[in-house]
Amino acid sequence: MSKFQPIEFYKNKSHSYELLPLRFEALDDENYVVTNMAGEYLTLPRDKLSKLVKHELTASDPDYVNLRARHFLVDDKTSIAKDLLAIKLRTKYSNLSEFTGLHIFVISLRCEHSCPYCQVSRASDDKVAFDMSKEVADKSLDLALKAPAQNIKIEFQGGEPLLNFPLIQYIVERAESLRGSKNIGYVIATNLALINDEVLQFCKKYKVQISTSLDGPKDLHNHNRPRKGSNSYEKAIEGMASAREYLGKYSVSALMTTTKASLGRVKEIIDEYVNREFGGIFLRPLSPYGFALKTKTYAAYDAQKWHEFYVEGLEYIIELNRQGKEFREFYTALILSKMLTSTEPGYVDLMSPAGIGIGAVVYNYDGKVFASDESRMLAEMGENKFEIGHVLKHSYEQIFLSDALLDPIEESFAYSVPMCNDCAFESYCGADPVFHYGIYKDYVGRKPDSEFCNRNMKIFKYLIKRMEEDPFVKKIFTEWAQPNA
Repeated sequence: MSKFQPIEFYKNKSHSYELLPLRFEALDDENYVVTNMAGEYLTLPRDKLSKLVKHELTASDPDYVNLRARHFLVDDKTSIAKDLLAIKLRTKYSNLSEFTGLHIFVISLRCEHSCPYCQVSRASDDKVAFDMSKEVADKSLDLALKAPAQNIKIEFQGGEPLLNFPLIQYIVERAESLRGSKNIGYVIATNLALINDEVLQFCKKYKVQISTSLDGPKDLHNHNRPRKGSNSYEKAIEGMASAREYLGKYSVSALMTTTKASLGRVKEIIDEYVNREFGGIFLRPLSPYGFALKTKTYAAYDAQKWHEFYVEGLEYIIELNRQGKEFREFYTALILSKMLTSTEPGYVDLMSPAGIGIGAVVYNYDGKVFASDESRMLAEMGENKFEIGHVLKHSYEQIFLSDALLDPIEESFAYSVPMCNDCAFESYCGADPVFHYGIYKDYVGRKPDSEFCNRNMKIFKYLIKRMEEDPFVKKIFTEWAQPNA
């Protein structure tokens, strides 16, 4: 059970120290993890933790120095400890003044794939009905450029965005003419089936990155991502090779999604990424949105089965590194960045206050604005709770100060949510009101039943235990925590 320990001062006959805010959680029957407000952690045996909170820990105890250095306690030798803790906390929240970094343009709902777990409903070939217009694109870009963030990324999604490639060209060229002092990066999220020389030449000219999907070996990828002709994998690999030749090896990234068919094959999936010379993989579960629910795909496995899949995959990746092969698991790296540094990586699902609107925003093909990509997916199921405006009807201020955005951010702020506010892992976790509303029709949900909470808590404990028991794991995890390392 977690507990929040408020600031207090205590003196006894032999020594004195002041406890700074801390929380703790059992790792196993004998050991606890203790965290402070900035997310720094230490592990302590149960009896040592008891001594700490009872002010019975002596300055000669080896753990005393570590606790003082990590800002869990202060004494007459640490006069600036509170100021240092405050600086680290301010650093973690500094990104809030630089919102919104990611602007997603849904260029078209049309797609020539028919993935059963797709989070977005596929549309017909009706371009007028399901493609973004220039008018909507102009207004969306104007909103994106008003964001306080100096560095922004514009990501083109679908459907398959290359089915409306002329509009991508139009938006990028217009953005370049209007960017002013802003730094703008561009990404096309594509299955690569429609990639060609014209697209690649344009991407090279404007330094557009490519994000694609790779679910594993040929049979698994084609099973997960069916396409007329049954050549989804072949098209992806062919397109990947062409993109790398034109744009460079590191201009192409890939994501996988764990389906029921993926379970038991994590090593094969990782090997596919290694063989394709990617530097890592993002082992991600299905999201409870769109066709993943409509086709019952989301219910194909539970959180425990995905956790087993994740642990098996991470242990395999650790062994690859032990053998000299540098390769990362990117979700782990995001969490480690929050655990081991004062940096906030800005991953929407792990942000509190919630990353919706702050970390990312979506301009839909029809002009509707959604608080996140997941919000848009939820709307595809008929739930418009996170629709925060319309580009043709509302101003920047009306959209980003709307109750539809501010209410879920305020109500889900983890530091003030019951059970989150005294959780030892609150600093590492996120609020994710869209997930909880999609499942429970509530921004917060019931934490003991929350798959989001249970999944992440297991990961946090697992990562800490692995670092404590294996110096090599601690070394590579520390490297992963540095985003530019």
